[in-house]
Amino acid sequence: MVKSVEGVYRNGRVELLEPLAEAEGSRVIVTWVRPAGPVDLGQRGIDESQAADLRRRLAPFAEDWDRPEMAAYDDLPPR
Repeated sequence: MVKSVEGVYRNGRVELLEPLAEAEGSRVIVTWVRPAGPVDLGQRGIDESQAADLRRRLAPFAEDWDRPEMAAYDDLPPR
């Protein structure tokens, strides 16, 4: 079985953000995810107020987009 769980690396240890009692003693694979840098809005053709409006309109979808299994779509080639 494969299950992805988000965590934070601190002082040589990975702290999981949700408990995994069923995984106690199991082997794991840790994938480091580089924090996203700032977005250049001008390069994308929008200003601060347009970005704020976009964030407000997309907020209802955030819970679904932030689910760990949605990361699979990050690897798809651009169209």
